[in-house]
Amino acid sequence: MTPLDLDDLVAIDVHTHAEVSADGHSSLSPQLSAASARYFKVHGTREPTIPEMAAYYRERKMAAVVFTVDAETATGHPPIANEEVATACAEHADVLIPFASIDPWRGRAGARQARRLVEEYGVRGFKFHPSIQNFSPDDPIAYPLYEAIEELGVPALFHTGQTGIGAGLPGGGGIRLKHSNPMLVDDVAVDFPELRIILAHPSFPWQDEALAVATHKPYVYIDLSGWSPKYFPPQLVRYANTLLKDKVLFGSDYPVISPDRWLADFAGLDIKPEVRPLILKDNAARLLGLGKS
Repeated sequence: MTPLDLDDLVAIDVHTHAEVSADGHSSLSPQLSAASARYFKVHGTREPTIPEMAAYYRERKMAAVVFTVDAETATGHPPIANEEVATACAEHADVLIPFASIDPWRGRAGARQARRLVEEYGVRGFKFHPSIQNFSPDDPIAYPLYEAIEELGVPALFHTGQTGIGAGLPGGGGIRLKHSNPMLVDDVAVDFPELRIILAHPSFPWQDEALAVATHKPYVYIDLSGWSPKYFPPQLVRYANTLLKDKVLFGSDYPVISPDRWLADFAGLDIKPEVRPLILKDNAARLLGLGKS
């Protein structure tokens, strides 16, 4: 497959989900998947295959970072294999960029897996969802994994803020929102000072905490996925336009939010013309090392 051509892309979506494997295995349990669909008011299918995702983004002249979530210890639900995600993305390398997800509770075995995924499968980053994985980002259980990711020189993306996963279920399906306070990632940024970190989503109800961490720590970024831009908090828009203009990234949260809807609403947002291309493509290209020989 033709490699990614940065000049031909109009945008890089840094936050999309592989929600179904080639054999039909879902990334979430049926209970959590149904609750998420109700929360996001998704009707019909919401689980495109990776080849279908590639066709979708290719048609739009966009690239997309693709990942799943490994939360097997907390949920008992086996994940989609990272190797499958990476291999499928490699078959569509003109538009898809593979990230992996490793359950932090796997400890040093997870760190070994991270190294193998980058070195043998071309994985370009790692996704964490502290609430679903039931761990605090500053828990030492995850430190061997962070150490490996830092050494490998690829980013770690953390879900932050409230989640639609488990919403409306008794006890939220056992998912604890407190683990996704972005201030917990501040310790990670201190203890792993060369680790590139992405705080995913407008971090309701901790938006100010996310902005504080991103402005204080030079290698902490924010992606704008999971919300329509018309609902962004005003302070997020202000910082994206100014202090954080080089550290804010376009993300949709596809398939629960389409890039079409996100971009249409982003067009109406009060963002400076010179900042728009930074958010839509340039910041992500620099962070991910795209376009380098």
